[in-house]
Amino acid sequence: MLIPHANLCPFFVPTPSSLSYEDCKATADWLLTQTDMRPTVGIVCGSGLGGLADLLKDQVAFNYKDIPNFPQSTGHRPLSDPEGKLITLPMRIFKLLGVQTVVITNAAGGLNQDFKVGDIMIIKDHINLPGFAGNNPLVGPNDERFGVRFPCMSDAYDRDLQQLAMEVGQELGYGDFLKEGVYCVLGGPSFETIAECRMLHLLGVDAVGMSTVHEVIVARHCGMRVFALSLITNLAVTDYDSEEKANHEEVLQAGKQRAEQMERLVSSVALPERS
Repeated sequence: MLIPHANLCPFFVPTPSSLSYEDCKATADWLLTQTDMRPTVGIVCGSGLGGLADLLKDQVAFNYKDIPNFPQSTGHRPLSDPEGKLITLPMRIFKLLGVQTVVITNAAGGLNQDFKVGDIMIIKDHINLPGFAGNNPLVGPNDERFGVRFPCMSDAYDRDLQQLAMEVGQELGYGDFLKEGVYCVLGGPSFETIAECRMLHLLGVDAVGMSTVHEVIVARHCGMRVFALSLITNLAVTDYDSEEKANHEEVLQAGKQRAEQMERLVSSVALPERS
């Protein structure tokens, strides 16, 4: 099952801040009645990477508006959802559908000086910078039916899948542009300032973006394995004399150029029977 993940949403969406276990189960049960398929892998598509859907056979598609209790977002993250509870709702529904592994892709800005536009970074760890101020999707009452109160995040990204991806990438001839590193999430929707980029670089961040981390936290809370990739679609600006400026069109264009190879890598790791 795939969930497209659009970027950039400065719009207010009047929806509840969270949904109960019963609400999530009602949504999952509705989806299960609409198809005989029983997914074991869930994929979240980042900006410009929606072509992953074309890899799936016997597709069954649903409009968000038809799915009970599903958030009607017009983009990256509704401002009425500061902790990211709505964008992580699909993770809990994945769990109740029987999904065991979640694959997440995103478009990110490269901070590592060795990265180039078009590189694919296997995420080995993350920094939830908004979390330092209490912005965490697990804030609030915990329902043990989803997961424990204080879930471990030292193994947030499945190491076996990371190793498999590196091996598969080498076999596919991706060695020149397949990297691994630490991803940091910021709130967006504005891109980072030069000072922010310099700070993140000092913290050991390799790539920065506006998504993924909240979904990963909830997926791990639910006990699912996580594998995540960042497509480096622009290089973060760290020089005040630079004329470069980050823009969303650049992100989408870079996504188009490398999307096919990224999709092949994902399919070989997560959907080997379809690659």
